[in-house]
Amino acid sequence: MKALVITVPGGPEVLQLQEVEDPQMKEDEVLIKVEATALNRADSLQRQGKDPPPKGASPYPGLECSGTIEAVGKNVSRWKIGDQVCALLSGGGYAEKVAVPAGQVLPVPQGVSLKDAAALPEVACTVWSTVFMTSHLSAGETFLVHGGSSGIGTCAIQIAKHQGVKVFMTAGSEEKLTVCKDLGADVCINYKTEDFVARVKEETGGKGVDVILDSIGAPYFQKNVDSLNMDGRLFLLGFMGGAVTQVNLASLFAKRATVQAAGLRSRTLENKAEIVSEVEKNVWPAIVAGKVKPVVYKYLPLSKAAEGHRLMESNQHIGKIVLRDRQCSETAEATVTIANSPKPKRVPTGKERPRIRDDEVLIELKGHRSYQSNIAQKRKGKHK
Repeated sequence: MKALVITVPGGPEVLQLQEVEDPQMKEDEVLIKVEATALNRADSLQRQGKDPPPKGASPYPGLECSGTIEAVGKNVSRWKIGDQVCALLSGGGYAEKVAVPAGQVLPVPQGVSLKDAAALPEVACTVWSTVFMTSHLSAGETFLVHGGSSGIGTCAIQIAKHQGVKVFMTAGSEEKLTVCKDLGADVCINYKTEDFVARVKEETGGKGVDVILDSIGAPYFQKNVDSLNMDGRLFLLGFMGGAVTQVNLASLFAKRATVQAAGLRSRTLENKAEIVSEVEKNVWPAIVAGKVKPVVYKYLPLSKAAEGHRLMESNQHIGKIVLRDRQCSETAEATVTIANSPKPKRVPTGKERPRIRDDEVLIELKGHRSYQSNIAQKRKGKHK
């Protein structure tokens, strides 16, 4: 099979598409023929040599995928050959095939295309396991997510709104704030022009929010504590801005605050299976109902993964970047159906209808439930 290999630790250019051995499937695993995978920050860190895969995991990047089951282990009972699925991975999504523990596999939600389903497992499992299973965010509470326009952010906004929560978010441009508002965010804060602590206090009558989800780390730590309500919970997903800081411990005591931190990739197989099961019970029905949708910014062929990494590291995108094992249009297509938007809008792709071979048929998807940001197209138009 073909897979994207990290030839040496370094920049995006070190990702090379090469012929490699097919994965070896275990008795409690399924083998998936990959339709698509989605980019995550951990992929970039692995490429740089900063976040190696767990012991026994595939050496290739890719923490989620969608595709069709090609084989099943003898201890697997739920899944069968031909099932269309998506999956949470420990690695290996940047390849034509991947072996996955059966407990980390999910059905493609009704109404979501196979390629867009690749954008769901990592963000849904991350958000549900941190914000809800650990921090116990519940209806009637308030929630702040930093990086609201990221893949995790756009998912967190939608799930929290569906759960009856008032949602605050931060982002660095008016374009991103607009998208997040359309997705359901109640209070949208531009961190470049506003003090998010002051705005949170203003909007909550001086109380602060109940739960914060943060991946910035050190620069935001004290500000996050200052933004918490009494008995508030701060969950740290990462430390993109730094890992070392000073904190006023008295403020933690005064608010009876809880600070927690965890990743997803390094968890045990049993823990991941539990999270996937909870996501299927609690998030998948919301997706089927159209309350939570994958937010896809751009589709790229697997061979252009380096371009995808550069885009991700530029922080110019909104939502997810999807890689497919085939040539595809530069930008995501079809109907914009943002949660809470009364009418879907059409996004022009600037492309003619695709050419088809003699052995193919052309299918137009009318119920396609992905959100396509046309910001890239707008910018392209400005520079013509």
